Amino acid sequence: MMHESEAAAADQRLVTALAPNLALLSALRETGNITRAAELLGVPQPTVSRRLAALAQVVGAPLTEPAGRGVRLTRVGTVLAETAGRALPAIEAGARQAREEIEPASGHVVLGFLHLLGRWLVPSLLRGFRARYPGVRFSLVQGSRQHILDRLTAGELDLALVAPVPESPDLESFTIAEQDLLLCVPAAHRFAQRRRIRFAELAGEPFVMLEHGYGVRQITDGLCAAAGFEPEIVFEGQESDTVRGLVAAGFGVTLLPQFGSATPAGVVEIPLSPKVSRTICLVWPAGDHLTPVARSFRDYVRAQA
Repeated sequence: MMHESEAAAADQRLVTALAPNLALLSALRETGNITRAAELLGVPQPTVSRRLAALAQVVGAPLTEPAGRGVRLTRVGTVLAETAGRALPAIEAGARQAREEIEPASGHVVLGFLHLLGRWLVPSLLRGFRARYPGVRFSLVQGSRQHILDRLTAGELDLALVAPVPESPDLESFTIAEQDLLLCVPAAHRFAQRRRIRFAELAGEPFVMLEHGYGVRQITDGLCAAAGFEPEIVFEGQESDTVRGLVAAGFGVTLLPQFGSATPAGVVEIPLSPKVSRTICLVWPAGDHLTPVARSFRDYVRAQA
């Protein structure tokens, strides 16, 4: 009697031998004839006979026996053929899904992007691309810059829109646009009437910040360090709208991209001097490993940059 570990090893050897022969067993069950099974699979009859003999050797028992002018499956062969019949539809469905996943005209792209880019850039790019390829499906993943880059390097995303440009030998990218960052202050703030402001003048001001991991936070921290002061942070958040709302409520100032054509009530946006901007880029894992549909979207975005 085999020990449990020996039985498991024997089962694994059988699985390894069985997997490439699922279609053969299914065809043999359907036809009851080695020659017709070979024709159905499009392989020579001797090849089918050799594969059956090799599989029987792994099993340790014959899989077929003579039956008139043909063959029939033994009880062991029937068990394996029925297993093959159940497994093949799932494998065929997986193969079809894999083909559809990468088909340039009807595939699937998983795109990551920063929350702030969902307001204007992402909708614009998707609208233009799907006008050309209406069958392509997108899964959209939003998050902080670090969260998006982590998921990209883990293989969970095909492409990502982030800022600033990541400095990593494991990633490739190209620049899409430069986006100005503006100082946001409460409407009643002493700086609210200024046309421009130097960042160094913000020393001692309370800041409302996005959390660490966000690109704007990285830029803001760098500006504070360059200006020679440590920011007094009163609130940290994950959403720019929340941060902007806290500014409107008078809790502090922050650095954010321009909101849009109309500034939210209670907030004044002031350009910095010198101008501060962030570089938005499309990024993907280094090497030519993109699916055809992801490559097609990347090339479309490059043409729009």
